[in-house]
Amino acid sequence: MSVTTVRLQDDTEQRLEIFAKKLQRSKGWIINQALVEYLEKQQLEQERWQQTLEAMESAAKGKVVADEEVHEWLNSWGTDNEQDAPRVK
Repeated sequence: MSVTTVRLQDDTEQRLEIFAKKLQRSKGWIINQALVEYLEKQQLEQERWQQTLEAMESAAKGKVVADEEVHEWLNSWGTDNEQDAPRVK
């Protein structure tokens, strides 16, 4: 495990200290957990952004599904005749 120095604002440091005592964990543990969650969230957002760009490019090329097919599919959710998602033809 490596060591990284972080400069915190005084109020953030105080809040971190209080929280660490409540959880009976080290400040380093809390910072590490928070950073892992933040990085996972950022990665997910980047993946979603890439998917959005790909979808926009696909739509610009005319690769779309008719709204009637989408509504029919959505209306089938939770029924005995639930349909698969419509595909571009």
